Amino acid sequence: MIERVLVPIDGSEMSLRALRYALEVHPEAEITALHVVGEPSGMMGEATRLALAADLQTEAESLGAEVVASADAVAEEYDTAVTTKVAVGHPARHILDASEGVDAVVVGAHGGSLADRLFVGNIAEKVLRRSPVPVTVVR
Repeated sequence: MIERVLVPIDGSEMSLRALRYALEVHPEAEITALHVVGEPSGMMGEATRLALAADLQTEAESLGAEVVASADAVAEEYDTAVTTKVAVGHPARHILDASEGVDAVVVGAHGGSLADRLFVGNIAEKVLRRSPVPVTVVR
């Protein structure tokens, strides 16, 4: 029986679709929505904020607030609550690390834009290939 489900979220419609799928298919499970903010870098807009932040985790949570709010809104549609977490670093690595403590992972196939499809699709593929637990990829 699946008791704990991890759903990586990035704010895209595809990741929210994955969350809806998890809520529908696993209504009794404890669902954790994980948003991973990219590693600090001076070359990217939001990552610059992270690189300059005095408190990295607080800044990451600030950057991820809108994504977390969208996950909470989806959970409200199902009259339930999900646990939300925000991490900083490489998305695939954090997802795989978090998958160690769950029974299944439900991930969106890709994000919306071409860059999202290349980046997030690549993450979904890495998670699918390396996860120690079953992975469902939602389109």
